[in-house]
Amino acid sequence: MGVSGKRLTKRLLIAGLVVAVVWGGASVALYAAMCQPPAKFGAIMTHVPMVSMLVLPFEPLWNRARGGHLRVGDRAPDFSLPRLDGTGVVALSGEYPFRPIVLVFGSYT
Repeated sequence: MGVSGKRLTKRLLIAGLVVAVVWGGASVALYAAMCQPPAKFGAIMTHVPMVSMLVLPFEPLWNRARGGHLRVGDRAPDFSLPRLDGTGVVALSGEYPFRPIVLVFGSYT
């Protein structure tokens, strides 16, 4: 391998290293954004080009960031939601001492 071949190999190695560092940094930044509350995450994602979803590991990062820490058998964390009729809020902690509660998470649309 001549001098120009070594120079080309060195340049390709440096270019590959730069691409790897930029990809890693972008992946870390995306993960940090995914760990934010939904409204803040949405505001951040309005500035991210769609092509980045093809290049970055969006799904594994999303599953990790939004997976939660509850396991089967853990007690549900307390939360409150506004009543449909607008007469106040209902809290999980205010309901479960009096009757069984079933939590269903999903979409019916």
